[in-house]
Amino acid sequence: MSLPPEKASELKQIIHQQLLKMDVHGRIREVLAETIREELAPEPQQLSTEDLIRALRQRGIIDDVMKELKFVTDVNEVEKASSPKPSTHFVDREPPVLKKTNIDPTRRYLYLQVLGGKAFLEHLQEPEPLPGQICSTFTLCLHFRNQRFRSKPVPCACEPDFQDGFLLEIHKDSLGDGSKMVDATTMLSICDPVHMVLIKTDTFGETTLVASYFLEWRSVLAAENGITNVAVELLGVGTESKVSVGVLNIRLEMYPQLNKTLSSEITSTQFTLERQKTAEKERLFLVYAKQWWREYLQIRPTHNGRLVKIFAQDENGVNRPVCSYVRPLRAGRLLDTPRQAARFVSVLGHERAPVIGGGGGKQEQWCTLLAFLCRNKGDCEDHANLLCSLLLGFGLEAFVCVGTKAKGVPHTWVMTCGSDGTITFWESLTGHRYIHRPINPDDPPLADQPKPLYPYRTVGCIFNHEKFFGNCQPSDAVEVCVFDLHDESKWKPMSGEAIKSVCAPGATSSVPPCPPLCASTIDAAVTSNEMEVQLRILVSEHRKDLGLSAVWDDQLSYLLSPALAAYELERTTGVSAGNEEFQDAVRRAVPEGHTFKGFPIHFVHRNARRVFATCLRSPFCEEIICCRGDQVRLAVRVRVFVYPESACAVWIMFACKYRSVL
Repeated sequence: MSLPPEKASELKQIIHQQLLKMDVHGRIREVLAETIREELAPEPQQLSTEDLIRALRQRGIIDDVMKELKFVTDVNEVEKASSPKPSTHFVDREPPVLKKTNIDPTRRYLYLQVLGGKAFLEHLQEPEPLPGQICSTFTLCLHFRNQRFRSKPVPCACEPDFQDGFLLEIHKDSLGDGSKMVDATTMLSICDPVHMVLIKTDTFGETTLVASYFLEWRSVLAAENGITNVAVELLGVGTESKVSVGVLNIRLEMYPQLNKTLSSEITSTQFTLERQKTAEKERLFLVYAKQWWREYLQIRPTHNGRLVKIFAQDENGVNRPVCSYVRPLRAGRLLDTPRQAARFVSVLGHERAPVIGGGGGKQEQWCTLLAFLCRNKGDCEDHANLLCSLLLGFGLEAFVCVGTKAKGVPHTWVMTCGSDGTITFWESLTGHRYIHRPINPDDPPLADQPKPLYPYRTVGCIFNHEKFFGNCQPSDAVEVCVFDLHDESKWKPMSGEAIKSVCAPGATSSVPPCPPLCASTIDAAVTSNEMEVQLRILVSEHRKDLGLSAVWDDQLSYLLSPALAAYELERTTGVSAGNEEFQDAVRRAVPEGHTFKGFPIHFVHRNARRVFATCLRSPFCEEIICCRGDQVRLAVRVRVFVYPESACAVWIMFACKYRSVL
C-alpha cells in the first residue's frame, strides 16, 4: 500500500511525536549502553541491528510503543466496509474507534467517562476469556434527565475494563431553557442524579442486577478546570445492600468549560440543605402515615391483618412510599394502545428477588423502574407498577392493587376505573383482563350471582402516583368489594397533599426520576431465522440418536406463519383472526391418507436449547419430534415479536405430516 507524499510525512511526524512523548530515544540509549557493557566487555566484537532489536524486545520497550500507538479510523469508511453478518459473541475486542459527536456550542453538557473498575472481588478467580469465547459480561446502564445510555459489555473480572464515555445534556428535560447556556449557579439547583445500574449477563443470556447507584455529579461545578475524578463504591442489592461489590473510576467534565466555578463550600451547603429538606418532608409524611394507620385500625380491629402497604423497600434497601414507584409514563411511538402496553409488560421476565438460605420466605424488593427495565425481569410488584404507569400515560384512571391470590399468596395487579363505573382488573404477568362484577352478600340465596374469573382473593389497598386508599369494607374479599372510591365508608383515603409532598416529581431528592422507554435493538427476522436453524439442528440430532431420519418440508414450515401471527394478535387484542385461512392451507398441503399434527408453544426468551428441552417435556410435542411412520415430513416455524426494551414474545410451532400405516 503506497501513501501520497503529504500523508507519509504526516505519519512520520505523528510517529516522531509519539517517540518523543515516550522518551524512546533516551531508553534506547540506555539499552544500547547496557548491551555494550554486557556483551562487548569480555572481547571486542561487532554489535548487529538484530542484537539491538532483540535487547529492546526483551526489555519490553517495543511492546510499550505498540501499546501507546492508537490508530484513528474514519467511522464512515468502517461502516461501508463492514459486513452485515452479526457478531458471534458479546465481547467487543475491536480497537476503540473515535466517533465524531455533534455538540451544540450553545448548550451545556456533562461528559461522564468510566475509566475501568477495581475490587470486584467476586470475580477474583475469573479466568481470562479466550478470543471468540462467550463469557459472562458486565453492562453499565445510565439515566439522566430523560436520556438513557448503555456501555459496551465487558468481560466480568476483578478489574473490569470499562472504557466508555457518555455525553449528558444538562437541559434535555426543560424545553423553555433548551436554547439558553446554563451557568454554574443554575446547574447547582438541578438535583437530578445520574442513575447508574450495573447488570451482569451470564453465558446463557440470563441477567442479574449487581448494583444500583445514584451519582451526585454537581461536585464538578466546584472543580478546577471543570474536571473531577470520582471513585464510586458500588454496593450490592437486596439482602447484600450493605456489601461492596466493586469500585468504578469516573471522570466528570463540563462542556463548554465553565467561565466561573463555584466554591466547594457553596456546593456542600446546597447538598446539606437538600438533604435536610428531604429528611424533614419524609419525617412529616411518616408522622402522618402513622396517624392514618392508627385511625384505620380503630375502624375495625381485623384491619391489622389486611395487606395495606404504605412503604416498600427498593433494591438498595431504602424504604419509600409505594406511591413513588408509579408515575404516568408515555411510551411515545413505541406502544400504541393500553392492551399493547399490557402485552409488553407481560413478556418481561418474572423472577422473585433471590433469598439466601431456605425457609421459603419471600424477599421484599420493589425495584426502581430503570433497574427493572435494564434487567428485563422482576417480581409481580415491578410488573404492576410499570403497567399502572403506562396505563396512566394512556389517560386511564389506573391503580395498583395489593392483596392475595389463591392460598393467601401476596400478589399485586392493576385496576382501571372506567368513566361509566366499569372496574377492570389487569394481570400484569399475563396481560389478561377481567371485568369485576361484585357479589351482593345481601341478595337472596336463589338470586343469580356473577362467577368471578379472576384469580384474586383479597385486596387490602390500592394506590397510584397521587392517591392511596385502604380497604375498610367489612370483608376484604375481592368478589364482594365495591370499588366506589368516593365512599369513605368503603375506602379510607390518604391526604393527596401528603402524598404529593414526598412522591411528586422533584418533591424530594430521594425519589428517582422516571426513565423513558427505549426501542428494541433486536432484528425480529434475523433472530427468528437463527432460532429456526438451531431448532432444526437440535431436532435432527435428537432423531438421529433415536435412529430416525429428519426430512424437512420448507413449504409446510412457511404455512405455519399465519397461525403464529394470529396467536400473538389474540394475546395482544383479545381478538382471534385468520384461523380459517390457516386451516384451509394446511388441508391443501396434506395429501389424502396423511395425518397432520401441530404443536404451538410460547416463550419470552431466545435460548434455542432451553426451548427444545422444554418442548421435549411435553408429550404432545415429543410425539411430533419423534414421529414414526411412512413419508414423515417435519416442519418448524419461529416468529419473534419485538417490544420496547428488547423484550420478546417468541412463538414456535413444531409440526409433522405422515402417512398412517395400520
